Amino acid sequence: MREVAIAGVGMTKFGVSEITQVEMFAEAAMDAIAASNIKPEAIQAVYVGNADGNVEEGQAVMAPMCASEIGLKGLPATSFQAACSSGTLAIINAFVWVSLGLYDVVLAGGTERQRTMSTPLATRVMGFGVHAKYETPTGLSFPGIFAMMAHLYARKYNLPLSELKEAMARVSFKAHKWGSINPKAQFFGKEVTMEKIYASDMVASPLQVYDCCPISDGGAAVVVASMDVARKLTDKPVQIIGVGQGSSGAVCSQKDITRIPARELSSQRAYKMAGLKPSDIDVCELHDCFTIAEIVASEGLGFFKPGDGYKAVMRGDTDMGGKIPINMSGGIKAKGHPVGATGAAQVYEIVNQLRGECGARQVEGVKVGMTDTMGGSFASIAHIIMRRGW
Repeated sequence: MREVAIAGVGMTKFGVSEITQVEMFAEAAMDAIAASNIKPEAIQAVYVGNADGNVEEGQAVMAPMCASEIGLKGLPATSFQAACSSGTLAIINAFVWVSLGLYDVVLAGGTERQRTMSTPLATRVMGFGVHAKYETPTGLSFPGIFAMMAHLYARKYNLPLSELKEAMARVSFKAHKWGSINPKAQFFGKEVTMEKIYASDMVASPLQVYDCCPISDGGAAVVVASMDVARKLTDKPVQIIGVGQGSSGAVCSQKDITRIPARELSSQRAYKMAGLKPSDIDVCELHDCFTIAEIVASEGLGFFKPGDGYKAVMRGDTDMGGKIPINMSGGIKAKGHPVGATGAAQVYEIVNQLRGECGARQVEGVKVGMTDTMGGSFASIAHIIMRRGW
């Protein structure tokens, strides 16, 4: 397998878009192409993650439409649908094809325009991520699933729910602190106090509004190339050194949703490929669709022992200057969560962290970064580990 790197990245501002998801991907893609110093005709394939474009805008066959929008007609263009991990899988597949030498340059990323949907329709569409036969008829929702996760976590570790809620509130506060200074974030410029977090409406006990990620629009893209090509394009190629993917079935078939086997298997595969261990990761963008999700994911990735994730939050281990800074972009919680674009946006952040280009959000001394993206009811989980290629 050849060494593979990311030459350039691009991302729209997350939030509310007045343009289509095809146009959002095109905007992000053209920025990534420009940042890569590459000519568009050098691109050999286009991979696009998108979850629900056919429902949101009546737009299916997303990748061919995106490729055509930026003048890349005739190229192989493939869409990836794996709920929230769609964009990550698009990038992983680009990595695989380039590493095998079948392509030298692939444009990959994701796009989603969720805010075109009404609240009832959005609720229904998000519900597609659970088991249609055994769970959808019960009214099970993602806030409901993660509310159950919080209750199970507290009971499993003999933890007062009030103490867990404080840790969750701190996760939210951290996300909004960094998201408020990220120009690409949905909640840019909007600081949130602990008092406001505690006073927000209840969604699914114990989850309140500020425990939950927003509905978002946005697009993100990366140029994936062989290392030889990337080094000719940029002085700061970011090498992809490990990838992993895992899957699960219905929530009702899983014994303990405070431990996600698919995440643990996928991350272990990525660590093994990279020849690294959790303690080698300097910064991580992980899937914090709900505040409890960040706590559980930090344990599943091996950063902390099971049951210690909430303690790590209380100690400040996951904030700037801590043991493992997590979601310095604001995360899904405050940066936003346009489902198909989320994984690509995580890669965008890690690439910029490795290049030292995140300004006030920059983690000092970053050499290795990791992304963690979870699609559906823990159904599709994927990881990418990157390091400086210079």
